[in-house]
Amino acid sequence: MQRPAYLRGKQHLSGLLVLIAAVLLLALGIGLRDPWPADEPRFALNALEMLDTGNFWIPHRGGEPYPDKPPIFMWASAAAIALTGSVRLGFLLPSLIGALGTLGLVMDLARRLYGRRIATLTGIALLTTLQFVLQAKTAQIDMLVTLWTTLGAYGLLRHALLGPARRWWYIGCVAMGLGVLTKGVGFLPLLMLPAWGLLAWRGQAVRLAWKDLALGVLVLLATIALWVVPMVLITTLSDDPTLAAYRNNILFKQTGERYAESWHHLEPWYYYLVMVISWAWLPLILGLPWLLPAWWHRARRLDARILLPLSGVVLLVVFFSLSPGKRGIYVLPGIPLLVLAMAPLLPGLLSKRWLHWLGAALLALLGGIFLSAGLLGAAGLTALAELAAKHDLSPWLWWIVLGLSAAALLYWLRPRRGMLALASWLVVFWVLWSTWGYAQLDATRSPRDMMQRVERITGDDTWLAMVDFDEEFLLQTRQPTVHFGNATPLGRQLQRAYAWLNAQPRQRWLFIDQNRADELQCADLSLARDLGLQNGDRWWLIPGKAFGGCQGDTQAAPLYVVPTSLETSPDDR
Repeated sequence: MQRPAYLRGKQHLSGLLVLIAAVLLLALGIGLRDPWPADEPRFALNALEMLDTGNFWIPHRGGEPYPDKPPIFMWASAAAIALTGSVRLGFLLPSLIGALGTLGLVMDLARRLYGRRIATLTGIALLTTLQFVLQAKTAQIDMLVTLWTTLGAYGLLRHALLGPARRWWYIGCVAMGLGVLTKGVGFLPLLMLPAWGLLAWRGQAVRLAWKDLALGVLVLLATIALWVVPMVLITTLSDDPTLAAYRNNILFKQTGERYAESWHHLEPWYYYLVMVISWAWLPLILGLPWLLPAWWHRARRLDARILLPLSGVVLLVVFFSLSPGKRGIYVLPGIPLLVLAMAPLLPGLLSKRWLHWLGAALLALLGGIFLSAGLLGAAGLTALAELAAKHDLSPWLWWIVLGLSAAALLYWLRPRRGMLALASWLVVFWVLWSTWGYAQLDATRSPRDMMQRVERITGDDTWLAMVDFDEEFLLQTRQPTVHFGNATPLGRQLQRAYAWLNAQPRQRWLFIDQNRADELQCADLSLARDLGLQNGDRWWLIPGKAFGGCQGDTQAAPLYVVPTSLETSPDDR
């Protein structure tokens, strides 16, 4: 196949245009939705409580210390919310900044290694990767972690491939330390050290002196210590046992124990290769039939520009595969390294006829699925109708438009430009997702309307109790609210809830999932208000007087009071 016109002659699409397009695409939709579960409401709660209490050193959730993650992402979220004055406007900004920073670093390194044209193609490749864009539009912690790991890799590669550049090596070590303070795995770029040492020994990369390695590790540890040492002092000198439990949890349980003996998200060793990378790294992996032999050829030549980032990708996947606990987002930091390993091969890859046919086939498959599902749903197919009723959603027209747009792009661009058609359709998908999709899904995934109804029923001066709560409900509460410990067994939470409710039954209510009905046999459920369906479950609002026959225990579980600034009106959010 002849090389496409956009790979020949004058380069019309500059890196600046790619960055502008990235800003427009990734920022689209900010302000159009609330934080959605699973993780977004939790981090928004952390940020709001920091702003309310002024306690930025130890994150809290609903008044309870939150030990699962270090605080940097919460700091970034709090800063964004404070600057914008709105949760809706601010909660997605850290992920947006993380994505744009990652894109800029990858393009800059590709430009220095291969020139502007390759840098532009590298940026487009990253910007069309499904998982990268999805996480850029999601307020989870991983996009900011990816920024730090990419900056760490950037500093390492600047020294190894374009150096000596010791300053960049040390900047990379600081970035890795910040990555550890964001999620704990910020050290991932160090997985390239074995390949770096081998390539330096063979004269294919700048040697990393032992002194620089030792100083870099010290810089990394010193960056981590900037938060860890004060946190340990605060929690150790405090008389609060919950802070001591926080210290032990985040230093030990959430690090080594979580990796070696994970207690949730248990998956087989092949999970990432078969169930994540196979879709999340599309369309990059469509090029593997041509990339693998090309990588092998470059490896035999000891091309450090390919081998260093590629070794980082391989060892990253191996590292996370060895842990029994796995989530798809863990491998997100591997995408920038994969794109860098592909960078010099992209022009030749995009000249492959069969790659374009693969792209066209994938687009035809995706378009066919959306179009068929949309038409069958609109026609009332039982299975789809039940699914829509469960989630209070009717996305049929949205899906039909996606299917028709795929067909239109295939007809216009033809299979010989299949990758261009696929990339264009992905832009259409993300534009519709960030506008139409947000409008369709927000009422289903955010309980804002339900919690407003709760306030109207109870009055804004009454108190609300939640047991076994999900953070999205706590985030959207509009009145004084308490809970009884997120990790406390449900039975102990209810024992404390009964005692709390019976103390002032006319001024206190319980908000609870109807699936917990078997746990409430002592209550008069004829007084319960059915709030309907939200986030896949049905909910009750029960007045305190319904629990007169329930025996409570004030010592059964801790009582946490949600900070008052969270009790705001919808307009303030």
